[in-house]
Amino acid sequence: MTALSINLNKIALIRNSRVTAIPNIVDHAKMCVSAGADGITVHPRPDQRHIRAQDCFDLQSALDVELNIEGNPFTEPRASDQSHVGDYPGFVALVQAVGPAQVTLVPDNDQQLTSDHGFDLAKDGKRLEPVVRVLKDIGCRVSLFMDPEPSAMATAANLGADRIELYTESYARAHESGNFEKTLCAFQETAEAAFAARLGVNAGHDLNLSNLPDFTIPHLDEVSIGHAFTVDALRWGIANTIPRYQQALGKNL
Repeated sequence: MTALSINLNKIALIRNSRVTAIPNIVDHAKMCVSAGADGITVHPRPDQRHIRAQDCFDLQSALDVELNIEGNPFTEPRASDQSHVGDYPGFVALVQAVGPAQVTLVPDNDQQLTSDHGFDLAKDGKRLEPVVRVLKDIGCRVSLFMDPEPSAMATAANLGADRIELYTESYARAHESGNFEKTLCAFQETAEAAFAARLGVNAGHDLNLSNLPDFTIPHLDEVSIGHAFTVDALRWGIANTIPRYQQALGKNL
């Protein structure tokens, strides 16, 4: 069955709107797990606009489910400009210190409001390969954030990745229009190509309760959902929202 990992970035964004520890990230992660989430995802950026480096340590020590840390593997250490926030140690150094079950490498930067494309392996493959090796050596499962391009899956596998995470915004936009079959086909073909290359398949970005039931791709190991989950949790509460997402994944609760 497909695992449901909840992304806590938007919970952290609310906290960071004031100098406060409310909402508490660990407490909300535990509420998600108690309600049935299979894992927790965070995406700490160098500017620490939402999830902070310290949150990653706190979550890893407090949770008994998989922690997935997302981020750009090429980001360097950065001093914090806020006295109450610790410095950002650089992505690889952070992951090495925390030791999450999974790390998802994403080609984002400070100018992007959110992740908006997958890796171009023809351009970044040589830089990625040693990073993938370092992260696997500390015991992390390594996933690459990728667009739905079947031809890129063998290259991802050759770099040493364990999984890919399909960037699903194009599917979400097509689903909104009501004409998503052609777009979905590209994701299905990419998932088959990933499976043939012995890669696991994750997916995430703008998946929600409306489009998730129609996201019928094969070999789907995990979905990561944050923005839509947070909006729905404001309406129904965490305890009622997690089961709705599990049911959207086809699970009988």
